[in-house]
Amino acid sequence: MKGREQEYREIFIAEALEYYDALSRHISDLEKAPQDEQVLAEIFRLLHNLKANAKAIGFITIADVSHKLETAFGMIRNKELNFSDEVVTVLFDGIDMLGELITSIDSPKEVEPSPALLRNLDIIINSLSDNSAELSKVQKYYNSKNLSLSDLIYIQIKKLDHLLNLVGELIIDRDRIFSISKELDNDDLKNVSAHLYRITEELQYSVMDARLVNVGSLFNKFPRIVRDIAVAESKEINLDIIGQDIQIDRNILQIITDSLLHLMRNAISHGIEKADVRKKAKKSPQGNITLSAQNDRDTVILRLIDDGKGIDQQEVKRAIVQRGFLSADAVNDLRETEVLSYLFEPGFSLAKEVTEVSGRGVGLDVVKNAIDSIGGRIRVDSKKGEGTTFTLFLPTSIAVKGALLCQVEENFYAIPLMHTDSVVALPTAELHEVGDLLVADINSETITIVSLKELFNTDISEYSVRKNDLESDVQNIIIVTYNNRKLGLIVDKLLRQQDIVIKALSRPVNTIEIYAGVTLLGSGKVCLVLDVAAITRYFIARR
Repeated sequence: MKGREQEYREIFIAEALEYYDALSRHISDLEKAPQDEQVLAEIFRLLHNLKANAKAIGFITIADVSHKLETAFGMIRNKELNFSDEVVTVLFDGIDMLGELITSIDSPKEVEPSPALLRNLDIIINSLSDNSAELSKVQKYYNSKNLSLSDLIYIQIKKLDHLLNLVGELIIDRDRIFSISKELDNDDLKNVSAHLYRITEELQYSVMDARLVNVGSLFNKFPRIVRDIAVAESKEINLDIIGQDIQIDRNILQIITDSLLHLMRNAISHGIEKADVRKKAKKSPQGNITLSAQNDRDTVILRLIDDGKGIDQQEVKRAIVQRGFLSADAVNDLRETEVLSYLFEPGFSLAKEVTEVSGRGVGLDVVKNAIDSIGGRIRVDSKKGEGTTFTLFLPTSIAVKGALLCQVEENFYAIPLMHTDSVVALPTAELHEVGDLLVADINSETITIVSLKELFNTDISEYSVRKNDLESDVQNIIIVTYNNRKLGLIVDKLLRQQDIVIKALSRPVNTIEIYAGVTLLGSGKVCLVLDVAAITRYFIARR
């Protein structure tokens, strides 16, 4: 994987070469029409941007030459310098030298600008002489042997989206061919299918890699954002950013941008206390926020941590009752993680006043919905008086996702690994009946257990199950997690873990909430993808 500095370097070279080509074209146009203000303004803008970018990346020589040329064109634009033949020659030489400096960045031999040309630029800038004899003849830098193109090209995101969709279709057919080769037991077909499998896998990862961007492209915007919010809230904030080099699909990063901004506003507005309050709590007057990213296999984990006042569980419980989500008795039976999960319910807010950045009725449900849309999940952990941590679990790719395949009766289903917590084999005797539902104590947690067989064969609003309805003495249960809540799904058979390409459902099946999409298995069988979020929301409410 490329380092951040190398990536920035390549981007700079690509943009600088574009600037150089544009400068060469515009100065040729300007020579024909010296009074064209629009061309002059464009040349000035290009040189200004090139100077700033070169200085930022550390190419001081390029920045200095750009600055001299920028000054000269600024004088021409302000009518302080005539665009005479002698001046034109110097400016052409200067732009040619810029091209030489840019193209030789990766060259082992360092190129130094011509002292004669630098002197000529100083002469016309400082108006040291009106005599053209003062201008020295400069050796031409740029010739046909120096022509080169950038190693980088710009591709529209929609083209990469289309390419990834085609790769997804190819993967489905690849798995089908691989399965057929095993069924026919033909050695030649097996060899071809094995080679096809390797090639398509490499193609898949190459296309996915082309869509990856550093999370730093988003994280690096936050220091200014944090500063502005802190000023508006009259608070002192120290922001630490970790893991800018972690890479993620560009579309995913685009989708979570507003969510991360919302969480940051909440952390500063609701989480971090004012300086005087922090001093009384024996904390530093300056609040601390950490924004971090890390990889965990096929998942990118983003964390936003603050050392503020934390979330008051009792205050959340009172709000749950006041807003009619649960009765007072039911609230007292909730675990801490379940209490915090209500923060993501629509309309739920603990803000007591409206400020410039918070308390306007836009709650964390917007954040959760955005993360749900890309197949991710969010978790919140908080300790009163110590701070709060929001953790976002995001897939590295939207199109291809890991899933756990299972079978219920004769049908196949897929459960995204992002929402899969664990798999257990539990004796039926250890299940308990509570109303129309089953519950079980698993790892010291009381978890609602759902029989997918019963769910698929009845209307969800009429779902009811008893222990006697279960056929075997031991149940295969997949524990899924969503919004700090867990649910157990009983299946007939556990198959395998597999990368799948999820396709949207067609009408009228797309109206069934418990299905998130469909995929095809190598055997040609249709496999429905379960919507863990929808199933969990319904049964947690039922419980």
